[in-house]
Amino acid sequence: MDKKTMVADLAALVMAESPSSDLAAVDACADVLAEMGERHLGRAPERIRIGGRQHLRWAFGREPKIMLLGHFDTVWPLGTLAEMPWSVTDTVATGPGVFDMKAGLVQLFHALAELPSLDGVVVLLNSDEEIGSPTSRALIEDHACRVDAVLVLEAAADGAVKTARKGMSLYCVEIEGRAAHAGLEPERGVNAVEELAAQIHAVVELADPVAGTSVVPTVVSSGTTTNTVAAQAKLWCDVRMWSALEQERIDRSIRALAPVLAGSRISVTGGPNRGPLEAASSEKLFFLAHQVSRESGLGMLRDCAVGGASDGNFTAGVGTPTLDGLGAVGGGAHATTEHVEIDQMIPRATLLAALVTRVLEGGL
Repeated sequence: MDKKTMVADLAALVMAESPSSDLAAVDACADVLAEMGERHLGRAPERIRIGGRQHLRWAFGREPKIMLLGHFDTVWPLGTLAEMPWSVTDTVATGPGVFDMKAGLVQLFHALAELPSLDGVVVLLNSDEEIGSPTSRALIEDHACRVDAVLVLEAAADGAVKTARKGMSLYCVEIEGRAAHAGLEPERGVNAVEELAAQIHAVVELADPVAGTSVVPTVVSSGTTTNTVAAQAKLWCDVRMWSALEQERIDRSIRALAPVLAGSRISVTGGPNRGPLEAASSEKLFFLAHQVSRESGLGMLRDCAVGGASDGNFTAGVGTPTLDGLGAVGGGAHATTEHVEIDQMIPRATLLAALVTRVLEGGL
């Protein structure tokens, strides 16, 4: 592997800005990835369009055994390069999406290029992970059901692979009250803001810090004018948890919310978005990766559990062994401090190549 070529590939990807919401920009980035993949893997990808959005797939051999999973959309709006340009200083590269997760994609291509055969390998890169993978989820889950293992090229947490991720649920609690003049006859109204306050308290009480379950009100809206009793209100909640049992408990509880004010009504939309990636899903793969890391002279491989979700939650959810965080070493995901440690790119790609080889050989 050659660091200079890796950095050049990374520069091309970062310069191809790809905010999830801009389909033209995402398509342009897909073109860069397709060329890069063809150059390293010797084959152009299959371009899959779902709902007008493009995803890329490389499949080698008739019997898939392992899937390498990643995304090429970012959270950064078009034009961010002007304020947060691509740069390389000493051993650090910066730019929008460099850490989450374009460096991981570069490492993926360079790792697979080292293998004598790719028979049994599937590479799937989607363009909507940052917005919840609405068009690619079924595609990801379908492929995951066909393979023995999934390796996710999301960025590493301070060099550690991710053996567990919290699940994620999103809810919107809508409240209907009754409008009235706030000065002349407030008693004729049913105040949706008062109901909203009670429901915020109710959902917050569902959290269980000991179990690692968080229930966070994130966005609220209500009312129409300052002199009118509010007739409507909305509450959005972000819920994270370590276990499927906790996700089910929260779901039942939120759907059972009851109004406290006579005359008000409550409806709940949303629900589980991603199930947890529980440690049991990654145990065997992490053990294998740890062995491979030592045998390759890369030292001890660390692992961690994180609160953020990824597409690895989907693959673990269908029962396929999944190891996440095999991508870049760096930091600052979704922040202006986003960066990648360039000197770690070849070691991480070396680890990936060895791990893929071991799985293909039946190491699981």
